[in-house]
Amino acid sequence: MKIVIQRVSRASVSIGGSLFSSIKAGLMVLVGVVEGDTEDDVDWLAQKTVNMRIFDDDNGVMNRSVAEIGGEVLAVSQFTLAASTKKGNRPSYIHAAGHELAVPLYERYCEQVEALLGHPVAKGQFGADMQVELINDGPVTIIVDSKNKV
Repeated sequence: MKIVIQRVSRASVSIGGSLFSSIKAGLMVLVGVVEGDTEDDVDWLAQKTVNMRIFDDDNGVMNRSVAEIGGEVLAVSQFTLAASTKKGNRPSYIHAAGHELAVPLYERYCEQVEALLGHPVAKGQFGADMQVELINDGPVTIIVDSKNKV
């Protein structure tokens, strides 16, 4: 499972030209589920998301988490994170998990982050054609892969 965490001053998802969800300061997280992912991957990534120290403390050092600043999280499913670009110029998505695995793991990720934060997570809509807008604060962008946790 792969996630892309972006520290944002605000972010939103629109579907069909209408605002679907939005957050103020916090994290915009793209969530990619690949074949073979498990609930252990989800739980580990949820912990990483909530506890990653990428917000400034009083000394201007990235030493605070989204939980510590009372920030919000917007989580959007993103199957293209599973892209393989080894051959040619057209990415292959053969390793992206199908709906039967990806939907429950994406939902569990959102539930776990909500439980750790103590407030709701804004979401995209799985499988929808979404337009995502964000102001990347910093910019700060972190890629985390549960296969690299050892």
